[in-house]
Amino acid sequence: MRAHNLALVLQTVANSAERPSRAAIAGATGLTRATVSALVDDLIAGSLLTEHGPAPRSGAGRPATALALSPDGPAGLGLEINVDYLAACVIDLTGAVRHSFTTGSPSLAGLGQLAARARQAAAEDGLRLAGAALAVPGLVAPDGLVRVAPNLGWQDVDAIAYLREVPALADLPITVDNEANLAALGELRAGGGEPTFLYVSGEVGIGAGIVLDRELYRGGRGWSGEIGHVTVYPDGRPCRCGANGCLEQYAGASMVADDPALAAKALGIALAAVVNLLDLDVIVLGGGYAPSFDRLREGIEAELRRRVLTAELAPVTLRAATLGPDAAVRGAADAVIRGVQDDPAAWLALQAV
Repeated sequence: MRAHNLALVLQTVANSAERPSRAAIAGATGLTRATVSALVDDLIAGSLLTEHGPAPRSGAGRPATALALSPDGPAGLGLEINVDYLAACVIDLTGAVRHSFTTGSPSLAGLGQLAARARQAAAEDGLRLAGAALAVPGLVAPDGLVRVAPNLGWQDVDAIAYLREVPALADLPITVDNEANLAALGELRAGGGEPTFLYVSGEVGIGAGIVLDRELYRGGRGWSGEIGHVTVYPDGRPCRCGANGCLEQYAGASMVADDPALAAKALGIALAAVVNLLDLDVIVLGGGYAPSFDRLREGIEAELRRRVLTAELAPVTLRAATLGPDAAVRGAADAVIRGVQDDPAAWLALQAV
């Protein structure tokens, strides 16, 4: 019960439009003021909450102390490996990016070096990492095994086991997930507030994260969202996956640079099929598509108008990702932070060791 109530109080502060007082938290949660006060004290002691001046007043009397998430407590380390770059970022409990690094020459060895650099930067800020999450452009099993990442040449790669051999990560909880899934979760928190949308990430490969009623849809085996291998031209170019005419052969990063009209048309064809199937009304373009949004928009929207059955009844909204091309690595770091917010009792227990 205490673990549940700690999470309830912390999430109430995290989700409040204004910094709430203890009394406001009690009113919002139904907990007694004494219980809330004791829980808040524990969260402050664990560097999860901080007192932040007077809360907004709702009547006469002495102003109450406002509470906010602590920027000096736990932080999340996000890592990303993609075809032509590595990225790392550190995000504090408030969601602020404290450090961000990007480099070329992607490899697991390079990823370990980048992780060590990010952890050192966090330590210099007095931040303690609560965990690390790695974003990968491929199919990831629930246990973190990367079953296949065609554009990286990976098959059945245990990335977690490798990262645990990196001294800077050896003592941290580590998770691995598909890069588009993590980017979609990051966009859910930082984006336009839509509860349901399709997030599409375009690099050399193309992935998608499907968010339905604020929850990520993973599919029966956790492998949903492989929109890059939706067929747009059945007799088209051969793909690395073994099929022909896959979307990523016509709308990957190189095609966007060389022929944005063709890339937009192919994207529009694939996206219209997804909208017809799932009845989505918002599509978010992220990754490499975000900086190219203005060049792609007109062509994609033309195909959506042409091919979506309900286009005249309910036009589809197409927008660029709020987090831009950094969505996956930021979403990975944010996943760690959300884990702390969902289970602050586990974090407090670590502090007591």
